[in-house]
Amino acid sequence: MTTPDHDGPLAEQLLRLTRRVHRIQKRHLEQRDLGITPAQSRLLRTLAHFSDPPRMADLAESLEVVPRAVTTLVDGLEASGKVRRVPDPANRRVIRIELTDDGRKALRELRSARRAAAEEILAPLTDGQREVLGELLDTLVGDMPERGRRC
Repeated sequence: MTTPDHDGPLAEQLLRLTRRVHRIQKRHLEQRDLGITPAQSRLLRTLAHFSDPPRMADLAESLEVVPRAVTTLVDGLEASGKVRRVPDPANRRVIRIELTDDGRKALRELRSARRAAAEEILAPLTDGQREVLGELLDTLVGDMPERGRRC
């Protein structure tokens, strides 16, 4: 005897919404012609959360990826002038990653693109529905670090 799968359709809706969000954000990024991939965008946003330039290992941990993946992303962003590698003042063997002025400008553009994508995605919802959705999402992502939660 099989039991009904009550959560299956909901899980499928969440996955479809996630794919839609990624598609719309990617389109908004491409319209701005920043030459930044979604993964590079995520690294720049993560980098901006650090008060001091982080090590590659710190970025890998925050992004929950292997360090090699961060190296590849940093290589691309460094080549385009968005980040730079700098020696740690306390230990010159340690390399830290910092945003450049071009990186900060790109980050502002990325934020604008994300806001435009969010407006497009949330357009069918009333203010009340948005508030409820925000509360539900806070509940679902409650185990995330505070910097990842909405304000």
